[in-house]
Amino acid sequence: MVKRIVKIVLNVIFLVILLAIIYVAYVLIFTDRIGDQQLKVRNSVETMAQTQQSYDIISWNIGFGAYTADYDFFMDGGTQSRAVSEEALDANMEDISSTLKSNEADFYMIEEVDIDSTRSYHVDERPYIRNALKAYTHSFAQNYNSAYLLYPLSNPIGASKSGIMTFSRFKMDSSRRVEVPIDSGITKVMDLDRCYSVSRIPLEGADGKDLVLYTLHFSAYSADGSIATEQMKMMLKSMQREYEKGNYCIAGGDFNKDLLGDSSEYFGVDTEDYTWAQPIEMSLFDDTGLRLVAPDPDYPSVRNPDSAFHDGQLVLTVDGFIASDNVSVESCKVLYNGFAYSDHNPVKMSFVLE
Repeated sequence: MVKRIVKIVLNVIFLVILLAIIYVAYVLIFTDRIGDQQLKVRNSVETMAQTQQSYDIISWNIGFGAYTADYDFFMDGGTQSRAVSEEALDANMEDISSTLKSNEADFYMIEEVDIDSTRSYHVDERPYIRNALKAYTHSFAQNYNSAYLLYPLSNPIGASKSGIMTFSRFKMDSSRRVEVPIDSGITKVMDLDRCYSVSRIPLEGADGKDLVLYTLHFSAYSADGSIATEQMKMMLKSMQREYEKGNYCIAGGDFNKDLLGDSSEYFGVDTEDYTWAQPIEMSLFDDTGLRLVAPDPDYPSVRNPDSAFHDGQLVLTVDGFIASDNVSVESCKVLYNGFAYSDHNPVKMSFVLE
């Protein structure tokens, strides 16, 4: 009898180990990288952008439409892994879209827009934003591409397909996806897939020069935060080449780095234990013709969703822009809304192409 029980237990253990091996193999095999891609530019417009004009650009990580102010997330210390419900997701996406429309800008960079993810009930979130910005031409680059992930076991986050969108009130000649490095080995399933997009806006009467927009959402959940720096180095090299050709360059999005250098100085919270909240390396901009444009430190751009938003929660600024030296920046600020619809607040920059 004892031998039989031992045999049953060993068989169960063997089966569990075998299933675990099969699942890990599945995740590693089916979490493929997308690679570089030429993107479709949709809803074309013919109005041309110009130099010596003041324009506005908004960047916003919308947090896959789930993050109302009372939402938390398991990877940041909370408990939730999916939007509360499909109905709640729909209502929040409507609010996000209304916010974008009411804060009128000439260009938009939108991050973490789900297209077919378990966490957002496989709702394609792009139509919400397109409907709010009907007069804009736009492109979409997929930034997340993961197999079905079984964590947390109580309510798995599942598969994720998500990306970044770039909108322009002016003609967009082309847009492309550029793959960036991610963590290697088993940790790549946490990094999902990463890219930035490059969109070319031709300028009227500027001798063939373009405004080149880089939309980004760099890695957060990595071992030490260094991979986000490597991703930015790659993008900066591209921007520098464009600037040296005489083009105007603006990058914007979620850097997953502390753009203020030490947000605790402004917001009174300690960021030391968070790899994604480490200071951005300012030396990266030396001799490049590029500069970081962080929003004014009046308000933070992101909260750590370990719980519902509250006073004393970790907040800092990870969202902002990079501009080439031929772009004159008039202002840059956080459009603070109390994290009502995302764990990020939108950021807005006004600029002139000199």
